[in-house]
Amino acid sequence: MSIKRGVSLYSYQQAQFFKQMNWKDMIREVHDNLHTDGIEIIDEATIRDYPFPSEQFIFDWNNEMARWGMKAVTMDIYLDVHQFRDHVMTHAEAAERLKNDIKIAARLGFENVRCLCMVPIDVIEMALPTAEKYNVRIGKEIHAPLPIKRRLTTAWVDPFLDYRMAQQIMDLADRTGSKYVGLVPDMGIFQHSPTRVSIAYRKRHTNIPEAVDFVVENRFNYNMDEMLAKIQEKYPGSDLTDPKSMQGLMLRKSSADPEDLREIAPYIVSIHGKFYEMTEIEGQPGHYEDKSIDYVNPIKILKECGYTGYINSEYEGQRDQQDMGYENLPNEVEEIRRHHEMLTRLCAD
Repeated sequence: MSIKRGVSLYSYQQAQFFKQMNWKDMIREVHDNLHTDGIEIIDEATIRDYPFPSEQFIFDWNNEMARWGMKAVTMDIYLDVHQFRDHVMTHAEAAERLKNDIKIAARLGFENVRCLCMVPIDVIEMALPTAEKYNVRIGKEIHAPLPIKRRLTTAWVDPFLDYRMAQQIMDLADRTGSKYVGLVPDMGIFQHSPTRVSIAYRKRHTNIPEAVDFVVENRFNYNMDEMLAKIQEKYPGSDLTDPKSMQGLMLRKSSADPEDLREIAPYIVSIHGKFYEMTEIEGQPGHYEDKSIDYVNPIKILKECGYTGYINSEYEGQRDQQDMGYENLPNEVEEIRRHHEMLTRLCAD
């Protein structure tokens, strides 16, 4: 069996915003033009009246999915810890919210729910009996800048990220013997360089665009502190003055090693196919790639490990172009079709 293809409907976010497509249109696009069946959603972006959807919506969703023979792969969930407004949720309250999301996912036919990487491990463990009861797996996302595993060569540590996250999930699965908890790697962890769209966005929103070019071209030559000093020396008055404004431009190595997929492959629930811009490969008409993200090596390793789950396209490049005006917006439908050309080619046996 081959790796399967799907789409997160989040990829069509601006088409939804401008009322060019609704969720039914998106499902038909995946069926008719991508010739695949995998569907992923963000709960509150698609589910009307979430977190208390009506019986009518649940019927409509299941009817539409059955009509086109589609597969409800993963429902992305968020824990709004300020839901009650008068206090921050306790871990026990967060677990109750997660349990409710699992029940919603089950009623909509989803096999998995995806939790953000910040969700505490004990919250997931408290919800695990509900996941088992409703036959819905919980997948915790590995999102950049998290690695799959912390390597000694990592030079900078974000104090707000837990670099043991993947290991904690695997330990939980092994300790409980449960098949209902796992991981959702995001392909953004294999991004190795700044995207063209992010570079262009930063140049449009800085007072000295040439400074952005200097950072990108020289990012291998200086560390962050050295680069900040160099910018002020060469471009006095530049507003590139802090690591936050420079972090994406300084990207020179992916946060995860594709080889580490071998260890987590048995625990993968589904995969986010993050991408920002699909461009035609030179000398290969009709074949596309995202120049900033390594897909070739991770997919090769996943195939060697026998992974046959879904990679669901997650297009985010439009977010760096939405400042340019409606007439200059990228074509989300075309970008996702190009992404699936790549996935079809790389995932083939």
